[in-house]
Amino acid sequence: MRVLVLVEGPTERAIIDNVFAPDLGLRDIFLYPRVVGKPGHKGGNNFAHVRKELTALIKQEPDSIVTMLFDYYGLDSSWPGVSESKGESADNALMIIKRSIADAIMLDMGPNFNSARFIPYVQFFEIESLLFAGPDEMARVFDKPNLETIFKQIVTDCGGCEKINDNYDTAPSNRIRKHFPRYKKGRGVNAQAWRIAQHIGVERIRKQCPKFNQWFTSLERLGT
Repeated sequence: MRVLVLVEGPTERAIIDNVFAPDLGLRDIFLYPRVVGKPGHKGGNNFAHVRKELTALIKQEPDSIVTMLFDYYGLDSSWPGVSESKGESADNALMIIKRSIADAIMLDMGPNFNSARFIPYVQFFEIESLLFAGPDEMARVFDKPNLETIFKQIVTDCGGCEKINDNYDTAPSNRIRKHFPRYKKGRGVNAQAWRIAQHIGVERIRKQCPKFNQWFTSLERLGT
């Protein structure tokens, strides 16, 4: 099964290439990530551009599944369901947004489109949420053992990795930078996000991040 994954940026692509794809590849599910927009762009993609690329991918490969991996943090009001999701619990907000994105793609593809070919997903609240599944591995990659306790406390205080919230000062990536300003995103050999995720491993991430686990399970089931 070939799965095309539209992603927000190079950090997401690197994590898919180095962590998620090898795991799912063992089940004959092959992930092919593609960064939205032009090379070197920043996050905060307008949904019109994302929508255009999603429908293009679906049309280009009629025998493939298309999914997506974007951060909830930073999505603007152009995204369907975002305005309606404000004030809702994270679970309800994710459900609203996924349904709204799916409806938009269904509208573009027409009534005969097989909706099972598109799996919308938005990570709460950032891809860095997944890194908090392994505070010990973050501290090890940063070579700062004292940070393990700090990162563990953040997870405890927020009630879980995916509940580390989306205010500027308290978003997962900014919490990391507060304690380790040299934190590097991206997909290069010196980038730390994908290396941390690789050390943590998919199974540990799934246990700590239930929303991510739902998405990953939906990909896993493609093999059956």
